[in-house]
Amino acid sequence: MKNISYQFLSLIMVLMAVWSCQEDTEMHTEVSPVKTLYSPENNAYMNLGAQSSAIFEWEAAKAADNGVVLYDVVFDEEGGDFTEPLFVMPSDGRGMQRTLTLPFSELNKIAEMAGIQPEGVGKLQWSVQSSKGINVQEIMDIRTIEVERPAGFPAPDELYLSGSATEAGEDLSNAILMKKTSANTFEAYTSLKAGSYFFAERNSGEPGTYYIEGEKLKAEGETEYTGEEKVYRIRVDFSNGTTEIHEIGNVELWFAPDGAFITQLPYVSNGTWSVEDFPVVFKQEGWGRDERYKFRFMVTDAEGNSSEEWFGSTNGDNQRPNESTGPAYWYMVPVTNDRWNNCFKFATEVDNASADIQIIFNAEVSNYTHSVTVE
Repeated sequence: MKNISYQFLSLIMVLMAVWSCQEDTEMHTEVSPVKTLYSPENNAYMNLGAQSSAIFEWEAAKAADNGVVLYDVVFDEEGGDFTEPLFVMPSDGRGMQRTLTLPFSELNKIAEMAGIQPEGVGKLQWSVQSSKGINVQEIMDIRTIEVERPAGFPAPDELYLSGSATEAGEDLSNAILMKKTSANTFEAYTSLKAGSYFFAERNSGEPGTYYIEGEKLKAEGETEYTGEEKVYRIRVDFSNGTTEIHEIGNVELWFAPDGAFITQLPYVSNGTWSVEDFPVVFKQEGWGRDERYKFRFMVTDAEGNSSEEWFGSTNGDNQRPNESTGPAYWYMVPVTNDRWNNCFKFATEVDNASADIQIIFNAEVSNYTHSVTVE
């Protein structure tokens, strides 16, 4: 009998321990919901083109164990019920503070998710959910903010050029990767022929796409090109939603010792110009043989105005390159039309030889560059 009693008591103690642990666990995950939102005020207006941030603030929730409460700020389109919110972000301090500081640039992305167009005005709803990482509490208070989007778009990490008018054709997987020239800008030197083209955020799946209307960048569409096949520089600026297209005419090699252009470099493809087996002869001076050179691009804007753009070395003066010369020597940057400054120098073996000269302005190289090779 004693044996049975001990077993019974042991069972009771185990059940009490389990029940106590369950109670403990429930207490450690139990928090109150956020009942009141403080700021921004309901229907507050924000112009997202400004260099600023929105600060969201709410009352504190309470944890049953007096421990840390975690907060998520949730956003939805106007009239949404938050069952599938547009965006969820932990509050400041990795979710532990009862504020969220959100740059307007991020809020602009959320507005885009809600279907608010650039330069358009629309409304977003926001609220806060409290939890201990689990046992997320229901939403108690909802507020609305009215936002005006700037002309631009949030810039993607990459941008591709595709379409029947492009060198790559209509197969998106072959699209031309544009060179990212700043956080918000891209450009491509390429040819266009009759057809249509568009920009894509990826070269696979169903990416976000953009097109040009006038000089404005617009979402989801294609641009028709009906002109003759020509080479262009296409620039896209996502910060203000603008584009710029210039026709690239003659690309020429300037030989400083003669003060003359000694050859054109025909366009090949993929932002590349090349001339093969071109005879190069240095000029004999009293002090030695002169070999300095740089390049000139003839550029025409949309109004038909032509101008010169010169490209040369990052250095004001150079030594002749050799086998140990690094790739940076060949990088091409905008320079002035000064006859001598920022010129490159041909390698010694180029003198009285036939050289292949190539200019490469595409996203496959880290910097726009060129090469001079002698077989």
